[in-house]
Amino acid sequence: MKTNWDLSVFYKGMDDPAFAADLQALPGRIDALTALIDAPQADDGKKVREIVEELERLSVFCEPLYMMVMLTLSTDAQQPQADAAQTPLNRASMAMAQAESRFSRYLASLPDLDAIIEGDEVLRARGFVLREYAQKARHQIDPVLEGPVLKMQLSGGKALSELRGKLEATLTACYRGEETPLATVRGMAYDADACVRRDAYEAEIACYKKVELPMSVCLNSIKAEACTIAGLKGYKDVLDMTLSESRLTKQTLDAMWTAIREALPDLRAYFKAKAKLLGHKNGLPFYDLFAPVGESTRTYTIEEARDILLDVFGRFCPEMAQMMETAFDEGWIDVYPKVGKRGGAFCAGCYDKNISRVMTNFTGSLSDVSTLAHELGHAFNNRMMTRMPLLMTEPPMPLAETASTFNETVLSAQMRKTASREEELMLLDASLTENTQVVVDIYSRFLFEQKVVDAQADHALSVEELKQTMLWAQEMSYGDGLDPEVRHPYMWACKSHYYSTGRHFYNFPYAFGGLFARGLYARYEQEGEAFVPVYCDLLSRFGSDTIENITASVGIDVTTPDFWRQAVGSIAEEARRFAQLVG
Repeated sequence: MKTNWDLSVFYKGMDDPAFAADLQALPGRIDALTALIDAPQADDGKKVREIVEELERLSVFCEPLYMMVMLTLSTDAQQPQADAAQTPLNRASMAMAQAESRFSRYLASLPDLDAIIEGDEVLRARGFVLREYAQKARHQIDPVLEGPVLKMQLSGGKALSELRGKLEATLTACYRGEETPLATVRGMAYDADACVRRDAYEAEIACYKKVELPMSVCLNSIKAEACTIAGLKGYKDVLDMTLSESRLTKQTLDAMWTAIREALPDLRAYFKAKAKLLGHKNGLPFYDLFAPVGESTRTYTIEEARDILLDVFGRFCPEMAQMMETAFDEGWIDVYPKVGKRGGAFCAGCYDKNISRVMTNFTGSLSDVSTLAHELGHAFNNRMMTRMPLLMTEPPMPLAETASTFNETVLSAQMRKTASREEELMLLDASLTENTQVVVDIYSRFLFEQKVVDAQADHALSVEELKQTMLWAQEMSYGDGLDPEVRHPYMWACKSHYYSTGRHFYNFPYAFGGLFARGLYARYEQEGEAFVPVYCDLLSRFGSDTIENITASVGIDVTTPDFWRQAVGSIAEEARRFAQLVG
C-alpha cells in the first residue's frame, strides 16, 4: 500500500518537458476555442456541436495541468515550479471563463436552440447544460467589463485565497514547547488524553495570533469582491448568486434550515450528555467536541483503516470496494500530515483517466477512518459520473457532498450493528460527532458568513469583530451545549472554505449532502441490495439537472421541511440514545 499519492500519471514531475509544453500550448488552445465561438457559421446546429466537442477536448487537455499544480501545492505549499505555474494557469482560467461567457451569449441568441439541441444526438445528451449556458447569459458581467474584472480578480481575491492557503500550510503551533504542524495539532483533538486535547486546543488558538491580521484582510477582501461580482452579474446578493450556481432554490434552503433549527435542542442535549460523561458541568468545552469516549480510545493504522473500509463497502457495493482497493494500492491517497501540507481533506477527480486523488491528514482516530470513507465517496461519485458526457459531470455543491456523507452513514451504521453496549456508545459518539458538525457547526458557519458578507456594505470587520461574530454564531447554533468560556473564536481562520473565490457559502452544501444522504440510506435499509444500482445511477446524474428535479427522481421532495425533519430527526434519535446510555 502507498501512503503518498502518485502524480506521475499526469506528468513525470514538475520539470517534465511535457508539462512545460502543455502549459505553453494552453493559451493557444483557448484562443482557438474563442475563435470558433466567434466565427460566422451558416449552420448553427453544426457550429454548436463543433464548440461542444472542442470544449470537451480542451477540458481533457487541461485536467492534468491543473491536477498536477493543485495537488503538488496541496502537499508542498512552497514548491517553486508549481508555484510559478499558478500564474499562467490562473490566466488560462480567466480566458476560459471569457470563452464560456461568449458561448453562453451565443446560445442565448439562438431563437431555435431547443430544436437545435433536440435535432442532434450529441447535443441532446448534453441538453441540460446547454440550456443552462443560455440561461446564464442573463447573469453575466458586461462584456466590456468582463476582461478587466477577471484580470483584477487574479491579483485580488484569487491571490488572497492563495495567500491564505500558504499561511495555513506553513503555520506551526507551539505544542508543549515544540513547533508542530498545525494539521498535526488539530488532529490531537481526537486524542484519548484530555490533557493532550486541551493543550493542543490552547496551542492552536495561540498560533492564530501570528496570522490573524493577514487572514482577516484576506477574508474581508474576498467577501467584498463577492459582493461586487454578484452586483455586476445582476444578482440580489451573494447568497442569491450562490443558490443560482448551486441549482438550488431559496425555498429548499429555508426548508432545510427550518428543520435544523427545530432540532437544535435535541442536538444540544447530546453535547450536554457528552460533557456530563467527560466530567464537565457547564456544557462541552470546544476542545472536547471530538473527544473519544468508551472504547474509541483505540487508534487505527492506515492498514487497519483500509481493511475496515474494504470489508464494510465490499458488503454494500463490491464495485466501490474494488475502487477503494485500487485507491490504496495505486497511490491515489496522500495520507499523513507534514510541514508544508495544507490541513483538512479533499478529493479531486480526473474524468479522462477515470481516477481521483485524495488528500487526508490521517493521525489514526476513528474520525480519520470516517474521513477516508468520506473522500473515497467523492471518488466513487467521480467514477459514476464518467458514465455521462464530460459537460454533464459538474455537480452542484449540495449534491457533490452526498456520496461522501452517505459513505460515512454506511460505515457508522455497519459498525454499530454488531457492537456491544460499550462499543455502541463509542460508535454513537463517533456518528454524532460527525453529524453534529454537518448540521450544528455548519449552521454556525452559514450564520457567520452571512454576517460577514452583509457587513461589507458598511466596513471590513476587524479581527476582534470577526472573533465576536464567530462566537455569536456558535452561540446561535450550539447554545448551552458548549461551554461559553471555551469556544473557538478563530474558526473563521481555521476553515479554508470561507476563502474560496469560486464557491461562497461553501457550508450549507455539507448540511444538504449529509441530510440527503441519510434519506437515501433510509431507502437502502428498506430496499436492500435492490437500491444499490438505483443509487449508482443517481450519482451518475448529479450534473444533469436541478437539485429539486434530481432528488424528486428518487421520490424525495426537498422543497418542504417534512423530508428534512425526518432526516435530522434520525440524528436527534441517535442523540437521545446516547443520552440514555450515558444515564
